[in-house]
Amino acid sequence: MAERIPVVCPYCGVGCRLYVLSEDGYPVNVDYADDIPGIPNEGGKLCPKGNAVLEYIKAKDRLRRPLKAKEEGKFVEISWSEAIKEVAERLGSYAKDDPNQLMFFGSARTFNEPNYLIQKLARMLGTNNVDHCARLCHSSTVSGLKAVFGAGAMSNTYRDIEEADCIIVWGHNYAETHPVGFRYVLKAKDHGAKLIVVDPRRTKTAWFADLHLQLYPGTDIALANAMMHVIIRENLYDRDFVFRRCTGFEEVARTVEKYDPERVEEITGVPAGLIEEAATTFATAGRGVITWAMGLTQHTHGHDNVRALATLSAICGYQGREGCGVAPMRGQNNVQGACDLGVLPNVFPGYQAVTDEERRKWFEGFWGRELSGEVGYTVMEAAHAIEKGKVRGYYIMGENPVISDANSNRLLRALRKLDFLVLQDIVPTPTMEFADIVLPAAAMLENEGSLTNTERRVQWSFRAIEPPGEARPDWWIIGEIGKALGFDSSGSGGFSYSDASDVLREINACTPQYRGITPERLRRNLAGIHWPCPSEDHPGTRFLYRERFLTDDGKAHLAAVEHRGPVETPDEEYPLMLTTVRYVGQYHTLTMTGRSPSLMKRWPMPYVEINPADAAKIGVRSGEWVIIETRRGSYAARARVTGTIKEGVVAVPWHWGANVLTNDALDPVAKIPETKACACRLRKASEEEARKVLDSLPAPVPGGE
Repeated sequence: MAERIPVVCPYCGVGCRLYVLSEDGYPVNVDYADDIPGIPNEGGKLCPKGNAVLEYIKAKDRLRRPLKAKEEGKFVEISWSEAIKEVAERLGSYAKDDPNQLMFFGSARTFNEPNYLIQKLARMLGTNNVDHCARLCHSSTVSGLKAVFGAGAMSNTYRDIEEADCIIVWGHNYAETHPVGFRYVLKAKDHGAKLIVVDPRRTKTAWFADLHLQLYPGTDIALANAMMHVIIRENLYDRDFVFRRCTGFEEVARTVEKYDPERVEEITGVPAGLIEEAATTFATAGRGVITWAMGLTQHTHGHDNVRALATLSAICGYQGREGCGVAPMRGQNNVQGACDLGVLPNVFPGYQAVTDEERRKWFEGFWGRELSGEVGYTVMEAAHAIEKGKVRGYYIMGENPVISDANSNRLLRALRKLDFLVLQDIVPTPTMEFADIVLPAAAMLENEGSLTNTERRVQWSFRAIEPPGEARPDWWIIGEIGKALGFDSSGSGGFSYSDASDVLREINACTPQYRGITPERLRRNLAGIHWPCPSEDHPGTRFLYRERFLTDDGKAHLAAVEHRGPVETPDEEYPLMLTTVRYVGQYHTLTMTGRSPSLMKRWPMPYVEINPADAAKIGVRSGEWVIIETRRGSYAARARVTGTIKEGVVAVPWHWGANVLTNDALDPVAKIPETKACACRLRKASEEEARKVLDSLPAPVPGGE
């Protein structure tokens, strides 16, 4: 009889629970976790990716043994001892010469424990050059919310979304990217809540909207300011909350005064009357939630976009109580956890600044090693540093930047200059072609540990399957490298761990928000525990800011921000605006879903969405090939001519490598690239021309386009 083993879905940030039915370590099926109360996916419901979760595990090209490059893209098998020895010797050599020659890339697709260890390894080697994929998706959320509220996380839970009277979904196709989470929005609508959607596309989410504000990409601040203009002008803001618990309101009022809806209609393309109605609906609802994703964050002004929405929420008094909050939805299953555990170049675990001498001294005592107080490179900055010869050694765990980085052609050029690249992953990726050493990792369901979902809920996922060949857990691999580097003592100063639980206990000791979230508690409580949880008898915190914000003075620091558009806007040469999107059945860079036969059958290829007026100008119809060109590269896809996309805007899913087109200009604060808005042009093409363009690009999956 098959054993039912509780795991957490390895896909998006909703954090769904399911059972893997396993016989002698071999997976035979999945089952709904409908018998576990209080889990994020109430009733055990799963999206298409969750239902197909076992398929990628069985991929024939799983990495099974350590590999060493014989020449570019060609590898020979080596033993674990050889691999660990060479990686440790090379990392140690760079660190001895100059630690900042090293860069470490953590992963939001694996557990908290290895993410904690990879940043610990980087810091004990003497560098803060460590980052992860939040840099490409939610770094502006972290910095923007921290600036206003003092913490860069979702302030509420899914239950508060369900209890809200008005929900704004901003730059986020919730129904497709987080379909199980979207059920909480639909439950709220069943109770009479209003739904406002802000998006340049008429998405599946917008189908459910009471109001759809179809703005031009990159005009979010102007729209938010116009809504605040109406709310303040009509005295609809929460005066008591603002004057008792906020600072900076007067400056906000002066700034938004000039953003009247008529002026903002010209900037955003959203009718003034619709702006007025949306502002009034939200401010008078009684309880309100704003949720967002990459459509808001992936801009050169993403930090200010988030500050504007946080301010909009605060002036309405929608913080610190039931049915209210700001709810950034994480795209990968452990983005929140990787941020929490310090896989960022400016903070130790628990968002403790590396520049804070007192906190740095504390970690020096904890780890028994002198640490750097210099803020390290972000992922995008590291690519530029490689070009200049400043970064020579790169350790990448479970990420695929050749497909995920903005302006990916630039990264390809950089990786060719790199001295030494270690790649730790479960399957071959385009990034592997540049690797010197490849370390085969166990996939999530073949491993165990804790994960933190988008609502700060920490859950334990149990091992359900035996890993293939000699693949090993991520925490074990990093631990062995740490020991080979000489950090082999027991306790917090070393890398000697018997299992993932040992690592979590160390996390409990140095991360205030996780102090009471022990492995023993998580194993007993399958619904998980929300941080902050300061002690083992604390139940966890449903929503933040009930009494005070986490700023120095305990108040929300409202942000007065001015509209500024994307760095690159349409002109005569590139007359259209390009934005990128996601498909419900595909995930990230296709590393996993590209190896899922059922998902590839339903979502086999990308389409470029084109408004009928724009399609008519180049004479293209649905199903015909077009070539998209920007100042950085070319890409080809079949056309989908549709009125769901705003005229002057085109959209393409990025899973198949469309980041060859996108702009790597950075937000000055969040250091996030502007992948959601750049100028482009289209031309109709023959299939032969299109294939030639695609053949020049890295294939996301071997044998794929």
